[in-house]
Amino acid sequence: MDSTPSPSSSSPFDLVSSALGRYIPRGGAAAAAGPADARGDRGPRRPEPDAPDAGGQDQILGVVNLDRDLRITRCALAAPVFAGLDAVPGSPFVDLLPPGDVPTVTRRLQQVLETGEAHVARIQRLRRGDGSELVVSMSILPAPAPEEGLTVSVIAMARRLHLYAAETAIGTSLDIGETAQSLAESLLAWGDVAAVDLDFAVWTGEGVTERAQGRIRLRRAALVPDRAWPDGYVTPGDDLPSDASRLLAQAVRRDDAPQAIVIPDREAVERVLGSPRVMRALVPGDRSAGVACIPLVLDGSPPVVLGVAEVWRRADCPFRDSELFDLQELVARTAHHVDLARQHQREHTQVLALQRRLLPRTGGDTIEIASVYQPATPDSAGVGGDWVNSFPLPDGRTALVVGDVVGHGLGAAATMGQLSMEARALLSAGLAPDEVLEHLDETVSLLDDAESGLAAGYSALGSTCCIALYDPVSHRVALSSAGHLPPVLVSPDGHAGPLAVRPHPGLGAEFALREPFDVHTFGAPPGSLLALYTDGLVEDPAESIDEGIGRLADAVSTVHPWDALQQAARRVVAALVPGRQRDDVTLLLARMIGYRKGDTATWRLPARGDAPARARAQVSALLRQWRTRDDTRDTVQLLVSELVTNAVRFATGPVTVRLIRTGHGLLCEVGDTGNGRPRLSRGGLLDDGGRGLHIVHGLTTRWGVRWTDTGKVIWAEVAR
Repeated sequence: MDSTPSPSSSSPFDLVSSALGRYIPRGGAAAAAGPADARGDRGPRRPEPDAPDAGGQDQILGVVNLDRDLRITRCALAAPVFAGLDAVPGSPFVDLLPPGDVPTVTRRLQQVLETGEAHVARIQRLRRGDGSELVVSMSILPAPAPEEGLTVSVIAMARRLHLYAAETAIGTSLDIGETAQSLAESLLAWGDVAAVDLDFAVWTGEGVTERAQGRIRLRRAALVPDRAWPDGYVTPGDDLPSDASRLLAQAVRRDDAPQAIVIPDREAVERVLGSPRVMRALVPGDRSAGVACIPLVLDGSPPVVLGVAEVWRRADCPFRDSELFDLQELVARTAHHVDLARQHQREHTQVLALQRRLLPRTGGDTIEIASVYQPATPDSAGVGGDWVNSFPLPDGRTALVVGDVVGHGLGAAATMGQLSMEARALLSAGLAPDEVLEHLDETVSLLDDAESGLAAGYSALGSTCCIALYDPVSHRVALSSAGHLPPVLVSPDGHAGPLAVRPHPGLGAEFALREPFDVHTFGAPPGSLLALYTDGLVEDPAESIDEGIGRLADAVSTVHPWDALQQAARRVVAALVPGRQRDDVTLLLARMIGYRKGDTATWRLPARGDAPARARAQVSALLRQWRTRDDTRDTVQLLVSELVTNAVRFATGPVTVRLIRTGHGLLCEVGDTGNGRPRLSRGGLLDDGGRGLHIVHGLTTRWGVRWTDTGKVIWAEVAR
């Protein structure tokens, strides 16, 4: 019967120790050394960490138990590879560490104690009693309740195991800084200090090309271990001095081909670097005197150098040929990961620029706008297709648009830009929100055909969009949604909640699932606050989407009328998404202001022959009350007369005249029940048709038409 304790009742120390007991052959450490003796190597020797015995009975796993004061309580380090490690019960665990690594490892141990989250598989050096060091993969595990303390498991890093583990770790992130950091941590197994310096074009994601070596610019991307460095030494994020960049570039390009070099001691380093300033920038300290420089090379014709990896070690531990070969192999295996991170960074930068270009710039006299966009973390699948926009329409209304395109990266960005621009063009042309969504729905379906969509490996089917049009005169909002989450409305009295918008399948749904887009109209009196957003703001795996929307409503309800809206938007996002997110986060806040009653006037006239004269009289009286200039008053009277005449001539039913005093002019609107589209055409000398539109065109700064449920409205703007 297996006497191994069950996981539920065993500590990590017991589990690892029992595994060691089954793995180490009977006879303990002496038996484990048998294969070496069989080969005739009978002299005393300490197993090398980079070349342990290849026999199947070699043990490279050990375990140490710590209390809350980080003192050793138990240990199982009997294998020969751990010989010389003075792990004495009762002694501090940090006594096993090189002095420069004590702060970093102590911080990690304390973090696991406080959070209970394991710290797994980090490359670390342990110090033997004779001053030599052993490279291990160290994991820190919390002890299960009710026990207290930590279990530290260590795996002695055999050469092939280390190369495999390093390559696996380096390929797990698409963030260029994290990729370089993983490479530097892996290189630390061969020295005291490891650094990765990348071409500035690689760091920023730009294309890398061959260039004159005198113009190369290197930036430090990673440096290990984490410790306090002397003044003048280059740390991550700093640019290397131009002389240092040039020297490193020349050092790794010998005979016009990239290759690794070794500078064995401090005298040689001083001779090569020359300048004291360059010495301070590159040499990490007095002990680290020798350095191996290995270029990160992209295979090609010609090969392209992405940067330089540097491994520093003491002069009394010179690099062996086998070690240099291992360093070259590791860097060669992982250089393509650096280039993948560069490409991801480039795409991330391009998409982010497009996202920010679509963000609203400002509001206007009738509405205040604030927006926040936070891209996904750089090592996620890429910047998503979230977009938000707001813009004034020519007829005085304001459009608020938010959308979420399926997918990430350039494909989603291209679709996002196309839908955003199409929505703006259609809304500016006077189409209603539901009509615009019908066009966007057709666009998504066309983009997904065999040639331009699926063949490119990207599909936008299922994208969502929400469009709201705010009328500052009636203080009402017309809203249509295609599968998007409902906006949140905060009334002037502070009550907040999501709008009851009828759900829709989204853009590009199958024909059988397509439904007409509804128009939801609601009042938004001055002081109301409307929040439009994407799912990244409210989604949380630990709660339902309704709970997330409820948290958003609570956060938005705390925004006071006198709060600066942009700061309030940032505060809401920070409250809902406090940490790193795996999806884009977008929020648009719109505070409704509207026009004052004294700045607007509306008349409803019967469609009779005297309607133009009555309209002129009403408009003239109002403009005198507004103290408008005589020439502007004459222009507006003629404009209204022509528009009303056309409405009476070509339409039926009553005619509505509305005049709005804006901050920069006067906006005239004439509505009727006709459905014909007025067009400005070039007519003959005796052709009376279209004469009114030519007059309107000559009198106004701009004019247009929008459609309503009962007909159309022709609007025209006059400067004052």
